[in-house]
Amino acid sequence: MTEFASEQGGMSIDAIKKAFHATEEEFLHLVKGTWLKRPKIASVGSCCLVGAIANNKLYVANLGDSRAVLGHRGPNGRGVVAERLSNDHNVADEAVRKELIQQHPDDSQIVVYSRGVWRIKGIIQISRSFGDAYLKKPEFARDPVFQQYVCPVPLKRAVITAVPSIKVRQIGQQDLFVIFASDGLWEQLTDEAAVEIVFKNPRAGIARRLVRAAISEAARKREMRYADMQHIERGIKRHFHDDITVVVLYLDSHKQDAQTKFGGLDSFRFTNAPVDIFSPSGRTVEPTVL
Repeated sequence: MTEFASEQGGMSIDAIKKAFHATEEEFLHLVKGTWLKRPKIASVGSCCLVGAIANNKLYVANLGDSRAVLGHRGPNGRGVVAERLSNDHNVADEAVRKELIQQHPDDSQIVVYSRGVWRIKGIIQISRSFGDAYLKKPEFARDPVFQQYVCPVPLKRAVITAVPSIKVRQIGQQDLFVIFASDGLWEQLTDEAAVEIVFKNPRAGIARRLVRAAISEAARKREMRYADMQHIERGIKRHFHDDITVVVLYLDSHKQDAQTKFGGLDSFRFTNAPVDIFSPSGRTVEPTVL
């Protein structure tokens, strides 16, 4: 799940943590109230990537393996440089695996290589998410009803968390845009390739262009054409590439406009084009963002 949020004030790391905690608690409350009728809800979860701009600072909070990548001008104002603004909470990353192993020294099966990739308990790749209650609350995993409808998972304690990693970055004049995208994009494109595409192409439809580039790369790996990939049914297509959702936010500063509109305040950041959002499973959405 990828989101963009923009605030005019009151933004802080603590406020973001509280928002994530409240979201997690509300969903777990829903699970506890409905899981006996719908046991599979205890296995429902989601990644989350949030970007917020306040007082000329960019806040990025992440759960899971969606990613935010900044594009800024290179040395002497030439070209573009990619700067990753989030951490991937995925056990494909050796550092994440080591962290889990250190946190669970009494569990030799905390990370297992299964079906071609590393997985927590042989099930899931991400180490942080909303939901996935059965990997956080041992009582779900132990319950016979849940085991009957989902799968038995021997847990002593939670193996994943909903605590986000948060980065704060002062926005500078050299900063051009931020790409917020789900892991489906980054499995096909490097950070550098993605920012080059945004830097070298028109703004209109830029998110759609990134999605097309990722799908084209997935097709190339299978010795297929992009058009061939488009004809594959949605359920089967998941075997060729993961879901892809992209948000591109341009960081243009219009200080004169801000001073006129807000009576001299110089703490806001604006875009001169709508944020560009695209997912191949839906339509393009272009909300105006301040």
